[in-house]
Amino acid sequence: MPSDVYFRERAPWRIGLVKMDCGPSIVAHLHADCVEGAAVRMSLQLDKSGQAVAFAHPEGETPNMADDRQWREMTADPKFRRVLVTNGRNMIGQEAVAALKAAGAKTVFVGVAEPWRPFAGEERLRGQDGIEIVTLDAADEKSAADLAADIGGKVDILVNTTEYVRPGGLLDRRGTSIARDEIDQAYLGFINLAQAFGPAMRMRGADGINSSSAWVNILSVYALANWPAFGAYSASQAACLSLSHCLRAELRPGGVKVMNLFTGPVDTEWFQTVPPPKVAPRAIAQAIVSGLKGGLEEVYVGDVAEEIRQRLAANPKALERELDR
Repeated sequence: MPSDVYFRERAPWRIGLVKMDCGPSIVAHLHADCVEGAAVRMSLQLDKSGQAVAFAHPEGETPNMADDRQWREMTADPKFRRVLVTNGRNMIGQEAVAALKAAGAKTVFVGVAEPWRPFAGEERLRGQDGIEIVTLDAADEKSAADLAADIGGKVDILVNTTEYVRPGGLLDRRGTSIARDEIDQAYLGFINLAQAFGPAMRMRGADGINSSSAWVNILSVYALANWPAFGAYSASQAACLSLSHCLRAELRPGGVKVMNLFTGPVDTEWFQTVPPPKVAPRAIAQAIVSGLKGGLEEVYVGDVAEEIRQRLAANPKALERELDR
């Protein structure tokens, strides 16, 4: 019987010695379909405590491979889980709903502010089984609290698709009204969601295969390096990124992952004047599902985001000067 309470409650828990091709043997978590003496495929995963561990899979695909109990403890696969997408009015939110349902999510709650007001794509959302439109305005503290009181104990994965994109930096804007809206929607909206749904999610992080498992933020890659053409927007995204690190630390004791998905300019109306390459909302939705299935904490989507990630590591000052232009 394992001495650790976490593993004792989940016994039997499979671990074993895997002999690597390069020589040494390594202690690893074992997928149920692994066979003694057979070749396996190794990966590094983050466990519920945020520690990196080795995991052994069968070399080839097996039926229902992703449903293994121990593998689901290492990931946040949306299959069988209930998901809240916080804003279904935008294309990213709608594509995320479709991708999550296709991945096997049991129920997708779709937050819509002022649901009585029609919006593009509404018929597609309302016409599907397992999709439930709920009233949610993330910028309104009461709206977030009311919804959490209703469904907070049911949400296994929260996907924050709230966005507020406006061009401009500091000197070419007059006043603070747009900046205040950016902060209200992105930063304060994040706080409202976290305070409303975070405590219940943290408490449900050990509920077995359908436990509360992940919080997903969709952030601009310019949260990492300010783009003066959208300078104030970049700053609000940087504030959200910092807040996400705080949330990750506070949700980790409950075994809930926080995944930040970084994207370059998205192919939506507010980036119409920006030249390609741009990221399609569907690509972002697919990356959300892929990241959840892999149990990742950071995902970069599109050529721009990946280039900025690499250039920040190589020469951050050179990148800053280039973004100035």
